[in-house]
Amino acid sequence: MADEHLLRKIHSLSDLELAVLLSLVAKEHCLVSTPAPAVDELVEELRLISIKTFGLAPAVISCHPHTTLDDFATALLLPHSPQRPTSPNRLARPPHDPPASYFPSHPGSGRRHHNHHHRPRAYQQQQQQQQQQQQKPFSPLAPAHIANVVIAKNLDRAPKAVQIQALELLRTRRVFTRSAVQAAPRQFLFVAAVADPGPGHGRSGGGGARGELTPHLNDLLYLAHWHDPEDGFANLDGEPPAPHQPGWDADAGVDVDVDVDSASTASSESVVKTHGSGPRSASLVFQADNDRDNGSGSGSGGGQPIITEADLSLLASLGARARVDVDVVRYRMNVVSFLRMHRAVAGGVSPAATKHLERLAGCLAPLHGLDYVTPSLVALAARKVYLHRVRLVSPAHERSMQWGSDLAAIEAVLEGVGPAEVIEDVLSMVAAPV
Repeated sequence: MADEHLLRKIHSLSDLELAVLLSLVAKEHCLVSTPAPAVDELVEELRLISIKTFGLAPAVISCHPHTTLDDFATALLLPHSPQRPTSPNRLARPPHDPPASYFPSHPGSGRRHHNHHHRPRAYQQQQQQQQQQQQKPFSPLAPAHIANVVIAKNLDRAPKAVQIQALELLRTRRVFTRSAVQAAPRQFLFVAAVADPGPGHGRSGGGGARGELTPHLNDLLYLAHWHDPEDGFANLDGEPPAPHQPGWDADAGVDVDVDVDSASTASSESVVKTHGSGPRSASLVFQADNDRDNGSGSGSGGGQPIITEADLSLLASLGARARVDVDVVRYRMNVVSFLRMHRAVAGGVSPAATKHLERLAGCLAPLHGLDYVTPSLVALAARKVYLHRVRLVSPAHERSMQWGSDLAAIEAVLEGVGPAEVIEDVLSMVAAPV
């Protein structure tokens, strides 16, 4: 189980920071959406989160219908930076003696001669160039490399070829340019930032931009998070996120109260409390702490990041070891089955999504101070994993139309139903184990 110091740092993070944290812990990629007027602020907030909270170098790609493959590949790379000068010992080291000539000094002689004047002129020039390169004190520019965090703004508007290039980058962790093959760094996160009106807007809410992404790219994204601009942007506004009170509105989301001392023995109901079943209950909200530093650096300026690479490794290890009871596994699979059979779902409940659901539920456990997965964590993971995946059926293709249902009646039933509403409907139908 994570120590109290790490839990305090985690509970001080905002919703966006938690979405990035979960993606980095699982070494996966995510989709973040917000209403169109706030997309620019969302992108800037994600950029600041990368730098201040995690200490990672970000790059922003602004996509549009005319984005080319070269534009995409170039925007992935960080600007050139000066290399460190070569050490004095290397400068003082004399050049190596050139190897002996392959050709004998006299015709008929089988002995190799060390006189370099008898070597071919091209070989002598090559040796001189190598010696000059060794004597240079430093190289003015370091080779470009892919950023640790790539924020693809309006990726849903990019041409299909660019989205396929992004898919190849996520699958192979490398991208081909005209002059080289660039490999992704060890800590690598790809965030698709798109415009979406959000839950409560029917078929376009909670995943309206999903239909614009290629199916394979959309299915590869680990989780989706919709950010309400009214919740603010903690880093962009220069203020820490406001703490969430235990008695807040029932439709506001999931309120999590963590007792570090008794987390290992407390029941899931006493540790994770879910209030309400509204669409916004998909928020990753924790009982926050006003102090974002706790002695580990403020995350701004030249200080250390709030979440270090060691913290990410620890959380990944704890998440992989989280225990799952057989009843919780049955509950998780029932949620998947009910999603597939829902009358408003045309597809999107893929095997990859099932794997992501299992992994995300495990990664959420150490963030709550637990070493086991609870049904509430499975429900929270389902809201995040399937928000961008669920594809809604058109009224004309709803399954009851095969038995003579009235089209107008089906349209009335499906009116105002979006991915978030479908997920909440399924979670209300599936009984959680006690």
